[in-house]
Amino acid sequence: MKFTTAISVKDLAEMIQADIEGDENQMVIGINEIHKVSEGDLVFVDHPKYYEKALSSAATTILIDKKIDCPIGKTLLISDNPFRDYNKLTRHYCPFSSSKSQISSTAIVGERTTLQPNVVLGNHVVIGKHCIIHPNVSIYDNCVLGDNVIVHANTVIGGDAFYYQKQEGKYNKMHTCGRVVIADDVEIGSNSTIDKGVSGDTIIGKGTKIDNHVHVGHDTVIGKNCLFAAHVGISGAVIIEDDVTLWGQVGIPSDVTIGKGAVVLAQSGVTKSLESNKIYFGSPAAENREKLRELALIRKLPELMERL
Repeated sequence: MKFTTAISVKDLAEMIQADIEGDENQMVIGINEIHKVSEGDLVFVDHPKYYEKALSSAATTILIDKKIDCPIGKTLLISDNPFRDYNKLTRHYCPFSSSKSQISSTAIVGERTTLQPNVVLGNHVVIGKHCIIHPNVSIYDNCVLGDNVIVHANTVIGGDAFYYQKQEGKYNKMHTCGRVVIADDVEIGSNSTIDKGVSGDTIIGKGTKIDNHVHVGHDTVIGKNCLFAAHVGISGAVIIEDDVTLWGQVGIPSDVTIGKGAVVLAQSGVTKSLESNKIYFGSPAAENREKLRELALIRKLPELMERL
């Protein structure tokens, strides 16, 4: 999330009652998570395991839960609860805004785009030319669709990120203020769900085709000309490169990369990043030929046991 105008560290500190270590006049241009930050952004960290990653990131302001040595060029905001205060900042600069009508007066719809009955467009939604949005589709605030996009019935684009932190025996929700950005020539099947980024963008590349009942998690970036069959489940912060095929019921966890041209066969469970231009199968997923040899050996185990 980028601010409309830069804000000083001092002003942010006063808002959340945080201490400053470093230059209080340093300007902050946005708020983002660790995998989305760029120079001038603020990021939060509340666990020693991730201190180094946050401090060495492109972010120039770090909201942190402990006073430590401040790296050169960085400024620290020291808080007893960075998660709470990060939410406070994002809620202030990107508050929830209720819709006053089924199609928001701020939505922009391109020429020759068809909206079927009961479509809901939130505030500041942008849809390109020659699109078809089928009945009961909901597109949340700030989402962007390119030209020649088809979205089938009952799909939801821009739902909140599934992002919670457990504190004092309950789950506290991360306020979501990102977007979904869908490029030209994308088709999305019925009853699919695409979550917006926590503070950045969930992106679907040009020409990608998505079947029914597919879920795409927050901040995931999908390349061009990918093909996803029904019941594929993709977690948050995944990178899927161009020309990837995921067959039915493939599951992908957070923070992995699926290389260009990879094919993952049905019902496979991915547990780590996969290389480009290979076929994968199984759970945990492995290269197809290797997995088939493994299964063949397993089938021979009873016979081998009888010989012992």
